[in-house]
Amino acid sequence: MGVHRNTTFRWRHRFLSLAKTDRRHGLHGIAEADELYLLESEKGSRQTTRPARRRGGHARQRGISNEQVCILVARDRTGQTLDFVTGKGALTKAQLQHCLLPVIDKDVLLVTDGHAAYRAFAREADISHQAVNLRAGIRVQGAAHVQNVNAYHS
Repeated sequence: MGVHRNTTFRWRHRFLSLAKTDRRHGLHGIAEADELYLLESEKGSRQTTRPARRRGGHARQRGISNEQVCILVARDRTGQTLDFVTGKGALTKAQLQHCLLPVIDKDVLLVTDGHAAYRAFAREADISHQAVNLRAGIRVQGAAHVQNVNAYHS
């Protein structure tokens, strides 16, 4: 193509940062939220902080740890979908306030799993919240479920 690799690296980051600013705003009606954890990837980094993983690999520790990046996905019933990289480790109330508060309507019904951070966020933001207890096998409670957002991550 005739473009130096340093230029393409710079362009890649410029285009990716532009995609962050060009986002839809506002979740209305019934909104579902759930988090997804993926191992941190250093693909494209000029300096790596760990040895390369072969064929995907796995975390050194079981469960949620600082080796995994938390991705928050929120979706309303109209199909409006927003996703946020919240950081490493478990999801916190402060991360939810930073990501969801600017884009969620006050009259929305937030449907989530039973994570304590969602309850604390909804209580403090004065948002209606309904938790679905997936661990107990309850997947649907009337119109409340998180199947749309789970289908988005799979």
